[in-house]
Amino acid sequence: MLKTLVAAGFASAVLFCGSVVQAQQKWDMPTGYPGNNFHTENIRQFVADVDQASGGKVKITVHDGGSLFKANEIKRAVQGGQADIGEIIISGFSNEDPMFGIDSIPFLATGYPAAQKLWSASKAATEARLAKQGIKVLYSVAWPPQGIFSAKPISSAADLKGVKWRAYNPNTSRIAQLVGAQPVTIQAAELTQALATGAVTAFMTSGATGYDSKVWEQVKYYYDVRAWLPKNLVIVSRKAFDALDKPSQEAVLKAAAAAEERGWKLSAEKNDWYKEQLIKNGMKVESGSEQLLADFKKIGLTMIGDWTTQTGAEGQAIVDAFRK
Repeated sequence: MLKTLVAAGFASAVLFCGSVVQAQQKWDMPTGYPGNNFHTENIRQFVADVDQASGGKVKITVHDGGSLFKANEIKRAVQGGQADIGEIIISGFSNEDPMFGIDSIPFLATGYPAAQKLWSASKAATEARLAKQGIKVLYSVAWPPQGIFSAKPISSAADLKGVKWRAYNPNTSRIAQLVGAQPVTIQAAELTQALATGAVTAFMTSGATGYDSKVWEQVKYYYDVRAWLPKNLVIVSRKAFDALDKPSQEAVLKAAAAAEERGWKLSAEKNDWYKEQLIKNGMKVESGSEQLLADFKKIGLTMIGDWTTQTGAEGQAIVDAFRK
């Protein structure tokens, strides 16, 4: 009888300890963008929603601005278990697999509805590749359309020959190659310093990153060519997600779905606001000359061809589905 009571007590203690551990799940979440960026603001709401919906079982600490891991280190950190959850710009990893770079091909998808359609067409293939690396996609949010920032006025792609061109993924490096610029890999958190030191003088990014980096202090021209809308993904370690109880998993997924809907809407709403801030701070914002647009559309056709060659029948099927 005594042995039975002791055994029962021990089992209860183990179950209690297990429930305490589960009730205290704490995740670190690195991001590469500043706290006032709309992606980060959306993430903080996501974190608050997870906390509330899980009844406090899942606590997520956000480390923004590349303070825990630099932007290009976050995927590996989640993959290797150094961070449970994180935010990445998926096109930054197209050197691993070209599938990850479909959303940064110039003039394939140039507006929000088209970008969402492209994500729908490529989502399954992207998620399957990340799943093989032990990563689960929670949600996606697009950046505003990408334009060209330049220290000097440009009227055609020829004007970019020889300039120091900031690259943040393999596709932006490829653009540099095609226009004869000098690519320099610079993450968003390092852009302000790179501009101040003259390490870069031209680059493609959204008005959001331009605003965050106060680019008007070094460059004066922005060409709103709306070349593509790259996406950030919020990803979680499959191991960390599977360790949650079912109600907590459902809480995370519910909060993620809300964050995706809210984030895409917020991106579209802030797009014009960011451009207004550039103008307010003395920048000249233009849509780009016909020649510049024609040059970049030609570059886009070349890069679509490159991409479908790299991805084969699967990639062609995705492009075909998108274009229907």
